Amino acid sequence: MTPVELILRPIVFAGRPHHVVAVRDLQARKEAEQHIHYLAHHDALTSLPNRNHFNGRIDHEIVALTKGESLAVLCLDLDRFKEINDLFGHATGDTVLQTVASRVTAVLGERQMMTRLGGDEFAVLMPGVMNPDAASRLAERMLETLRTASDTPESISTSIGIALYPNDAADRQALLSHTALYRAKTEGRNTYRFFEARMGAEVRERRMLEHDLRLAITRNELRLEYQPQQEIRSLAITGFEALLRWKHPGRGNISPAVFIPVAEETGAILEIGDWVLRTACREAASWTRPLSVAVNVSAVQLYNTDFVKELHEILIETGLPARRLEIEITETALVRDFDRALSTLRQIKALGIRIAMDDFGTGYSSLSNLRAFPFNKIKIDGSFIKSVNSNEQAATIVRAVLGLGRGLGLPVLAEGVETDAELRFLQDELCDQVQGYLLGRPAAIDSFRDLTHGDLVSDQNDDLVSRVMSA
Repeated sequence: MTPVELILRPIVFAGRPHHVVAVRDLQARKEAEQHIHYLAHHDALTSLPNRNHFNGRIDHEIVALTKGESLAVLCLDLDRFKEINDLFGHATGDTVLQTVASRVTAVLGERQMMTRLGGDEFAVLMPGVMNPDAASRLAERMLETLRTASDTPESISTSIGIALYPNDAADRQALLSHTALYRAKTEGRNTYRFFEARMGAEVRERRMLEHDLRLAITRNELRLEYQPQQEIRSLAITGFEALLRWKHPGRGNISPAVFIPVAEETGAILEIGDWVLRTACREAASWTRPLSVAVNVSAVQLYNTDFVKELHEILIETGLPARRLEIEITETALVRDFDRALSTLRQIKALGIRIAMDDFGTGYSSLSNLRAFPFNKIKIDGSFIKSVNSNEQAATIVRAVLGLGRGLGLPVLAEGVETDAELRFLQDELCDQVQGYLLGRPAAIDSFRDLTHGDLVSDQNDDLVSRVMSA
């Protein structure tokens, strides 16, 4: 049946009164109205109900609950979705989002609904829950169906937070905010967690941290501290590692172990990493001694398509010779896309920048990576150094890494050296360089002015020099 509009008009024709009837086909208009109504209630990319539609459905289901029933909301956040966009492009990212929508929807029951809240965040409404185990089983089905996705470049991992009405929240707004996403992410990702009362404060804390971190640069809350690195045999200071610090005006000093993961997940690490590189290079360029400066680089930065170009621009802008900059990369950053990482590191090496493998021994520690990637240095993680005199396995690992470095012609730097005994062990095993509290604690660069503008072996290190020589 075709919808039409009839228009009746009286006219006078040939001196006699008549009526004219016009028939207008309304099919196109009705289809357009239906499309507009659909767009007002659905997400254009995934065709899922949108947030407004979802909110209305929650309100309806809350009213319809009977005694003994609960309503569960399961919030999904894709793990490392930004990396998928960076590695494979936004078209692939859109495909992943569509795959998530279709696969999860396929395992939902008749009264259950999925929505895309925005970005890579989704939510599932599960009314009529008689037991929390039912929500657990649904979460497990969703995780499994995404793990086995075959129409994406890799399996899809997501973290799921679950909250129940009325146990965890008194209204819709509280229900949507009372999920356990962050707990699921911090406890291994690709898993689900239920809301606990203490999590409300944790979620608010996390959101405030994200907000404040994005403003940290403009508020001049970030700073760099520097820790010296020294040759064991020549006793010469070879350079410094630049370490990022954040002093929040209200919270005080916040550990990098807390805010760096947040910066990586939110993408703020790109702006912060650029600031760190520019600040460290500008500082190093002002030294009268040609010491090196080492800067940690996140995997998010490494896979940024403009990273090599930005590095080049920073060197030109600051005037720092490329050979004096050393970037530190963890091995876990390399395995996500071997070919792309290799191409990027080769471009960095072509600029004359040195590359160090950081925290060696804590990740995959693949010998093929040492052979394939253009590293200039290996850094042994401090957790092994702390145990060399009490744990024979740790000592054996350190000896093996040192022997590996000599065989490959790569100098090895031991991090976290804190005691005379650790230093003597490293000297006996012919380690090349050391870094740690024994040599110097991280501090503002002004406290090392005698090293950056004076003699390479300074008075402040006389005590360490005597320890090395006596060992």
